[in-house]
Amino acid sequence: MVRTLAVNDMNCTGCEQNVVDALSGLDGVENASADHESDTVAVEGDADEDDLREAIEEAGYTVEA
Repeated sequence: MVRTLAVNDMNCTGCEQNVVDALSGLDGVENASADHESDTVAVEGDADEDDLREAIEEAGYTVEA
């Protein structure tokens, strides 16, 4: 399953990598990609959405509801 989350505050490819790195360590995340131009993050796998949001927010970014 692929989930797409709206993530604010990503301004560059470095931000994209920070978000991907934060998600990569979570159980259930098979693949993650981020796009700062569209402010989206796509996550493949069965990770819990609350865990995804928490990891992104701990990395310093805001997940839209």
